[in-house]
Amino acid sequence: MTEHYLSRLPQFFLTPGGACPYLPGRVERKVFARLIGPHAGPLNDALTHSGFRRSQMIAYRPACDGCSACVSVRVVADEFSTSRTMRRIERRNRDLVRTTLPPEATREQFSLLQAYLSERHAGGGMSDMGLFDYVAMVEETPVETTLVEYRLPAETGSAGKLIACALTDVLQDGLSMVYSFFDGANADRSLGTYMILDHIHTARARRLPYVYLGYWVGGSDKMDYKARFRPLEALGPAGWTRM
Repeated sequence: MTEHYLSRLPQFFLTPGGACPYLPGRVERKVFARLIGPHAGPLNDALTHSGFRRSQMIAYRPACDGCSACVSVRVVADEFSTSRTMRRIERRNRDLVRTTLPPEATREQFSLLQAYLSERHAGGGMSDMGLFDYVAMVEETPVETTLVEYRLPAETGSAGKLIACALTDVLQDGLSMVYSFFDGANADRSLGTYMILDHIHTARARRLPYVYLGYWVGGSDKMDYKARFRPLEALGPAGWTRM
């Protein structure tokens, strides 16, 4: 009984320090646990609720000395109300073909990711990602995960051009947007915002209360967009509270 109980407890590890990708001059460290075995799903749910994020078979969260700038946030789906600007974005993308797929990587997705990283995150931690790295990111998952593709309308019977993609975990209490990327040539569509709006509608349809957006970092231009989705809850010392 004791050995069985201990086998269900996660082991946590701490990474060495590295440059913070969000705030210049800061040092980043992370605490992480492996998601393995038959209890990986419930463990991922519990850790996500505690501010962790999933990457392949790992759940991690920042553990930086003297800094708590990274704040886990989630949208309250049932109470969310679209702004006038968001409604325009939804109308602009009404023609897109949305398809939910199992987590299976394709070269078409990878090409879109490469273009996205080159334009938006050149020199970042993922900028040197190869095809096999992308396959691992998508397919090495111990939990319920989907890929959502967004395509332009098809022409002459063939599949339309892929312009956006979201890797999403399905939790007991919501959807967790693990990673999303899109075609920068369609900037007028505001595809990053549109994918979040689409996930909020999907969560409502599935009667899931939350959409987890990862970390919000005050003072980081990369993260400011998340604050537009309200009501937004943030995880702090007192638990999840409204921002």
